[in-house]
Amino acid sequence: MLSPIDFLFYLFAGFTLAAGVGVITARNPVYSVFFLIAAFLNAAALFLLAGAEFLAFILIIVYLGAVAVLFLFVVMMLDINLATVRAGFVRYLPIAAVVGGIFAAQLIIMLLIWQQSETPPTLNALGNSPMNQPNNVYALGRVLYTDYFVAFQTAGIILLIAMIGAIVLTLRPRTGIKTQVISQQVGRLASQTVRLVDLKPGQTPPTTAATTPTEPQEGSA
Repeated sequence: MLSPIDFLFYLFAGFTLAAGVGVITARNPVYSVFFLIAAFLNAAALFLLAGAEFLAFILIIVYLGAVAVLFLFVVMMLDINLATVRAGFVRYLPIAAVVGGIFAAQLIIMLLIWQQSETPPTLNALGNSPMNQPNNVYALGRVLYTDYFVAFQTAGIILLIAMIGAIVLTLRPRTGIKTQVISQQVGRLASQTVRLVDLKPGQTPPTTAATTPTEPQEGSA
């Protein structure tokens, strides 16, 4: 009889496989992204069952919270032409068949050489660790900020430089647009921005007047 942990493992594993099949079989790219999000959620649940809560949180925060949502917005904004995508499917079908055959051969080889252990391993589910044993989040953080502190901070600086470089490369000066000039906004007088008109009941406001404010210069709000 399956234990509750084993049952949850097979349940989430089945959902992950079904979501993966949905990613590659869905006709609408938006549905593919939704299936990808479902695959990430179920994979995170599998990591939690295995006691790797750090990987589960990273999968949810980074991949699900950023990458998958970015994919969704990009797909929705690009308005992909499905006819064009399907036309290129036949052209790249031989390459896809070769790559798929390689992966299938690897899976078959692993199944042939795999042997069942006499003592099946038990999943170290979240919350089943001994009290005196630190979890993997604590252990990973301690290793990163002690033994690999310099390398970890160097990687962060490199990523920051890459982000700044990407912003600089994509930043282009554009003409013909209104931008804020704080000095002009602060230096404007009340007579240039506000016009007080005393209207009697039933009187229409005047279209022109001597106190009409000047038009704001380009670059000011």
